[in-house]
Amino acid sequence: MTQNAYLSGVAFIDEKIVPISEAKISVLDWGLLHSDATYDVVHVYDGAFFRLDDHIKRFESGMARLQMNINYNANQLKDILIRCVRLSGLHHAYVEMVCTRGVPKPGSRDPRDCVNQFFAFAVPFSWIANERQRAEGLKLHISDVQRIDPAAVDPTIKNYHWMDLTRGLFAAYERDQDTAVLVDGKGNVVEGPGFNIFALVKGKLVTPAKGILMGITRRTTIDLAHEKGIEVAERELTVQELRNAQEIFITSTAGGIMPVTQVDGMFVGDGAIGPTTQTMIDAYWKAHSDPRYSTPAY
Repeated sequence: MTQNAYLSGVAFIDEKIVPISEAKISVLDWGLLHSDATYDVVHVYDGAFFRLDDHIKRFESGMARLQMNINYNANQLKDILIRCVRLSGLHHAYVEMVCTRGVPKPGSRDPRDCVNQFFAFAVPFSWIANERQRAEGLKLHISDVQRIDPAAVDPTIKNYHWMDLTRGLFAAYERDQDTAVLVDGKGNVVEGPGFNIFALVKGKLVTPAKGILMGITRRTTIDLAHEKGIEVAERELTVQELRNAQEIFITSTAGGIMPVTQVDGMFVGDGAIGPTTQTMIDAYWKAHSDPRYSTPAY
């Protein structure tokens, strides 16, 4: 296999490394048929993973809570992900690890009859926000679509249940907005497709505490804010508070900390990226050279 075969990405599947174009799963896998799967995503920036151990720990926790098992421990998972990145040659990469329920015995509907499947891949990095949106700020729609109730699907286990999020996105696009944030059953803001949200309210950063994925970038943001002497409250965030916020930003592995400068057509503050947001963006990317968080891929 030539190096050129891996330029679009590399996958580890069925215990072997293949070009991303050759990675396949069964159409009978319950990960596909039932969305019965968990996954995690870590990014590589300037040739180094960011918070790799934390992503692997969350992935293992999700599998345990879904009663899934694979034949790889944390160190072996780390080795697989590093091998994928090295073979791809990518220095800015989106790296995903996935566990699906697998295929049951013929005729069985018992999840205990499935052999859980693991695969991973590294592809070129992709952003939630494009270059213009990162420079000018995102236009955010507050959707009236309710996020799946956490009593039904636990959002702290990273999953592929995105029908509510996709509905929110289509509603945003119909209104010429860039993305959407959903609400919970009480009408509080919770999260968007692939991101957590922060609002500067009366000089304090507020981020939802329930009904969300506990994002690694969210956690990093809270830690860095504390280091900067910025107060953070993890609590309910009302729609009205978000509309009246001094500043807003979203956080994701797929882009870090990204500014929001409009909400449903109205400017956030003066419509420019605020000083607190910029401070957090700068601190976040600087943290990528911090050995506490960085794992070299090469």
